[in-house]
Amino acid sequence: MTTEATLPSTSASPTARQMWTRSRGIALALVLLLAAAVAIAVVRADTRHGELDPRSADPHGSRAVAELLADRGVDTRVVTTLDEATAAAGPDTTLLVAVPDLMTPGQQSRLHTATADSGGRTVLVASGSASVERLAPGVTAAPATSLASTLSPDCALPAARRAGSADLGGLRYTTVHPDADECYPSERLATLLRIPDSTGDGDTVLLGSPDILLNDRLAEQGNASLALQLLGSRPHLVWYLPTLADASAASEDDQRGFFDLVPSGWLWGTLQLFVAAALAALWRARRLGPLVPEKLPVAIRASETVEGRARLYRRADARDRAATALRSTVRTRLAPLVGVPVSQAHAPEALLPALSTRFRGDDGQSLHALLFGPPPADDAALIQLADQLDALEREVRRP
Repeated sequence: MTTEATLPSTSASPTARQMWTRSRGIALALVLLLAAAVAIAVVRADTRHGELDPRSADPHGSRAVAELLADRGVDTRVVTTLDEATAAAGPDTTLLVAVPDLMTPGQQSRLHTATADSGGRTVLVASGSASVERLAPGVTAAPATSLASTLSPDCALPAARRAGSADLGGLRYTTVHPDADECYPSERLATLLRIPDSTGDGDTVLLGSPDILLNDRLAEQGNASLALQLLGSRPHLVWYLPTLADASAASEDDQRGFFDLVPSGWLWGTLQLFVAAALAALWRARRLGPLVPEKLPVAIRASETVEGRARLYRRADARDRAATALRSTVRTRLAPLVGVPVSQAHAPEALLPALSTRFRGDDGQSLHALLFGPPPADDAALIQLADQLDALEREVRRP
């Protein structure tokens, strides 16, 4: 039967309560940060409902521009599938793609093939690097340097010159097409780019920002004029709102995974949270100090340590362990006294012959039983063994 002693906690081994006290501030901060992120996401989801939807009267909807176009004889039709969008492409149609980056690479290639030589106009709203290379080959999207702001046309495109200053910005574009119109430059890169197709009848227009199409920005600057000229050049306007529920996206071989569908801002935000948590853990770990034995506040006498261990042996009824410890210690001290290396102190064939020379008439059997014998049967025998070992050591040490 054995028992285990429970060691008191030290600064190097804090208890669960101490760890909670030290880390509850960080845990509370992380919970508040997560709650704030969820709240912001919910609020933004509510305020952005119907963004760039010509049927929505919300501030970020586009119903106003659709009604102004209707007054000028342009009918607007909303489609949500790629098949409807490609079928509508034609010389008398303007096809507006609201969120090009939401389309899969296969969908982008199919849409470009359908509109390349259709003779109509294709308007890409805020097409980033994930889509612009397939929807408008030869065009490169540069990162946005700021939000939309009032910019001057600074180009020869008639629609831009008539509209004048407009709220553009966001993504910026460069192209290798020599006949392209590069308008509304932001830091020398165009935020409105028009590329004529090979036939000369159709074209592709890229807008770096959707602001000129939104209800709450349409009446500012020359936004309305520019939007009506870009979207009203043909009698029919097809407004394509890509969705993840489109069957053509599921049938593509290049389906995007979960992380491809998560906005990059959330991925960067999650990475920042992990970095912050790692730095906080490092900071708290350094506060605990190095893992070294703690200095005792008082000196403890060796006799007290011996008595304490003896009590543990007695409580555990471990006479065999106690006898082994006594014999091993005595053998270690006797070996140098009789000329035996300490490494051979626990070998009977080396220690006993050297001891026998000190005790004439001893055949070695009594010494073997004393130093290497079986464990004592009871406490009295253990005490007797300790006395005999002590007497043996005194005898050997006697000059």
